[in-house]
Amino acid sequence: MTAPPAETAWLLHHVLGFEAMAEADTAAVLQEATRTAEGVLAPLDRDGDRIGSQFVDGAVVTPPGFHDAYRAYAEAGWVGIAANPDHGGQGLPYVLALAAFEPVSSANMAFGLCPMLTQDAIALLEAHGSPDQQARLLAPMVSGRWAGTMCLTEPQAGSDLAGVRTRAVPDADGRFRVTGQKIFITWGEHGMTENILHMVLARLPDAPEGSAGISLFAVPKLLPDGAPNGVRCLSIEHKLGIHASPTCVMGFEQALGELVGPANRGLPSMFAMMNAARLGVAMQGVAAAERSFRRATDFAGGREQGGGPIMQHPDVRRMLWTQRALALGGRLLTLYAAMHAEDARGQLLIPVAKAWCTDAGVEAANLGVQVHGGMGYVEETGAAQHLRDVRITPIYEGTNGIQAITLLKRGLLRDQGAAVAALLEEIAAADYASPALLHAVDTARTAADWLRRADPRAGEAGAAPFLQVIGTLTAAWLCGRVLAHGDAPPAAHAAAAVFVDQILPRIHGQAAALATPTQALVDTTAIA
Repeated sequence: MTAPPAETAWLLHHVLGFEAMAEADTAAVLQEATRTAEGVLAPLDRDGDRIGSQFVDGAVVTPPGFHDAYRAYAEAGWVGIAANPDHGGQGLPYVLALAAFEPVSSANMAFGLCPMLTQDAIALLEAHGSPDQQARLLAPMVSGRWAGTMCLTEPQAGSDLAGVRTRAVPDADGRFRVTGQKIFITWGEHGMTENILHMVLARLPDAPEGSAGISLFAVPKLLPDGAPNGVRCLSIEHKLGIHASPTCVMGFEQALGELVGPANRGLPSMFAMMNAARLGVAMQGVAAAERSFRRATDFAGGREQGGGPIMQHPDVRRMLWTQRALALGGRLLTLYAAMHAEDARGQLLIPVAKAWCTDAGVEAANLGVQVHGGMGYVEETGAAQHLRDVRITPIYEGTNGIQAITLLKRGLLRDQGAAVAALLEEIAAADYASPALLHAVDTARTAADWLRRADPRAGEAGAAPFLQVIGTLTAAWLCGRVLAHGDAPPAAHAAAAVFVDQILPRIHGQAAALATPTQALVDTTAIA
């Protein structure tokens, strides 16, 4: 039910230029991740969805099997796959760790969120923790004995972090007392690990207003002596999907924490975790598309109708190949962005990957329900769960609208379009560039030029379609690399062709729409 490991290894080495290790070793790592995902995690997915995590007497009780699965997952070294060996990690390249996360999320998306956020907290501490913090905090997280969370959102602020009200008051011993409430905290409470380290945004007493006055604090569930800290789960949400993943309301009452990074510079520090999480969520979209495709393919191959299996019908094949192509394009886009995460190209494409791949995951899962017909609307087939689970991905870790505005303001307008222009020039210069790809580049250039001159509100109205243009074009460019290789895996070659022929043309309609925003999108009158 997950992507073929050998195919992903081939894409990494032959399409994306991954050279940090031999292709056979890459394939072996991905094969082992797939074995763990399909053998340990996938069997828990259905009951995890049906039973869910429960809130009982102030504690979160995870579904049967999750505790043992997490222990097995951690003991196999998957939590610390990309962490520094000085702290017990394996030190493998980040892009390989992200590729290995796909089968985990495909097999059991709700489970995968816990190690994903722990890995992201590890990345934050490796980038911004002091040597002392790294020495004390990283080893138990890398080993999987501790989990990590990201505590940003508050009831009154939502996505606007400038409105954070949680307070951190200096204590006599150099630590801080953190008081406030955070909502939508994924895996904020559970019993799968010995401790949970919460990465919390809060304000110091003398902090300036707005986002410039936010600091970052590490706040453990349990103190070093094992005593409870002033942290407790107040409730968990009842959600559309990912039922096994507890989404918590967390209360902090005089909780002891320590400052991570400089005072009043919490947001820049937190971006190390947020960007990693956005790439992880992008991969969740890819994973959902892939698993939904494979479930739908199994059904379509066995469902007899009209004289044979419905897989023979062109319209069904259209839906199945669209799912496969969306998964391939999203996988290439996400892994490419991850390989460039530390440079300007990666900063341009991380919000694109997060939004494009999660929208693609929803589309693919929706098509999976459609392939099943009426049975897709029945929970027993499992097709509906993929759609319910993946529907959160365009919302969390920054809504896709926020990602689009980020691309517009930071990726296009801030440097007068230089980063976008460089990407488009590289795509156009590809020796395999087809007339369709070159035409798409021209369309993207026209759209970018229009946005640079547009009224700010009209520009924001066009931000989401522009992100789709850039995401679709970049994925098509990478699919073109697949087509240019004579030794591409046959299924990948076919999916790449479907992407270029069937999905790339979408950008012309998207570009036309963004350049003609109707007045209703940009005015400020009430919507009736």
